Amino acid sequence: MRHTIAVLVKDHPGVLARVAGLFTRRGFNIESLAVGHTEENNISRMTIVVEGDERALEQITKQLNKLIDVIRVRDIFPSNSVERELALIKVNTNSLANRSEIIQMVDIFRAKIIDVNSQMMTIETTGTEDKVNALIELLKPFGLKEVVRTGKIALFRGSKSVSTFKKQEE
Repeated sequence: MRHTIAVLVKDHPGVLARVAGLFTRRGFNIESLAVGHTEENNISRMTIVVEGDERALEQITKQLNKLIDVIRVRDIFPSNSVERELALIKVNTNSLANRSEIIQMVDIFRAKIIDVNSQMMTIETTGTEDKVNALIELLKPFGLKEVVRTGKIALFRGSKSVSTFKKQEE
């Protein structure tokens, strides 16, 4: 089963390495990892996507909570969250006909063209992993030059939040 885990950490050097090392020692492959500052100074949030059963997730959560710089750990379920991914896609645009077709696809997916020249077009898209994958698949026949993805980020729906800045006591 795939899990999205939100981890609030103190923004100190080496924290990312310690968290990633914990997953490595437990034999988990991190499928996606996004890290950024939060609304609180000196606090960062890691959104980590891993594959594993409930027992394995419980072990990882307990181990994460033992790390000094970890403030809070939460499993984010798709049913009560909003999830998005950002992708930048560079695609070949060798002909005017190709350009028109690509522009139509970009419009259908509510993506944006953020850079263009006579040979290439760079597209920015956000959405679920499935939506990003679908656009990439449709653009492949034109010749993908480069694809960069953020990995999944997620927030709970409504007033529920991971950002309660106290050590989790579960």
